[in-house]
Amino acid sequence: MTRILMILTSCDRMGEDGAPTGFFWEEMAVPYWAFRDAGYEVDLASPLGGRPPADPSSDDDPSARPEAVTRFMQDTQAMNDLDDTAAVTKVDASRYDAVFLPGGHGTMWDLRQTPAVAKAIAAVYEQGGVVGAVCHGPAGLIDATLSDGTPLIKGRRVNGFTNSEERAAGLSDVVPYLLEDALRAQGAEFECGVEDFCGFAVRDDRIVTGQNPDSSAAVAEHMLSALRDMDRAAA
Repeated sequence: MTRILMILTSCDRMGEDGAPTGFFWEEMAVPYWAFRDAGYEVDLASPLGGRPPADPSSDDDPSARPEAVTRFMQDTQAMNDLDDTAAVTKVDASRYDAVFLPGGHGTMWDLRQTPAVAKAIAAVYEQGGVVGAVCHGPAGLIDATLSDGTPLIKGRRVNGFTNSEERAAGLSDVVPYLLEDALRAQGAEFECGVEDFCGFAVRDDRIVTGQNPDSSAAVAEHMLSALRDMDRAAA
């Protein structure tokens, strides 16, 4: 059975005394159900384990809640799994065919800063798996390094939440670094959509990245396509 590891942020504050944050519901739930509905198993993990915090701004209007989020919240097993995510340090990456990192501003304070995240991502990729991330989730890719010392994203087409979007959100002076700048600094070929906050996703072989919440479905579809390509190559 193909298994996908989903790593969520454990950070609930923007800085020590900042506004509440966490993972972004849409960016988690839309890919979660895309993977599950395609027949894949999905395991949830986080830097600290246990229940990861959800960014309250990602569900501040229940009347506008995406269908995938409602479905997740109403699914007992899914919510039980969310309540008890595995600590990344205890995850056996060899069990997974893909790893996916949803966004939410919380990721900026702990995905890159948790060495076990980068280690798991690199391990999945080097064993032939697919790596995906959306919005601020690519923060976890920045320090992922292959066994020969090469940054995972060096020379690869990627994207994520842009500098322009961060400024528009009023958080460019709050986040510990600008995601776009950090990805470029690792040698990535950063691509983005024409307009801020419009869906945009990039697939470079087995690495898939998306720019913002509206990109979640496209990232999931690209990852599923990459997984199907793997299956065909192995047949």
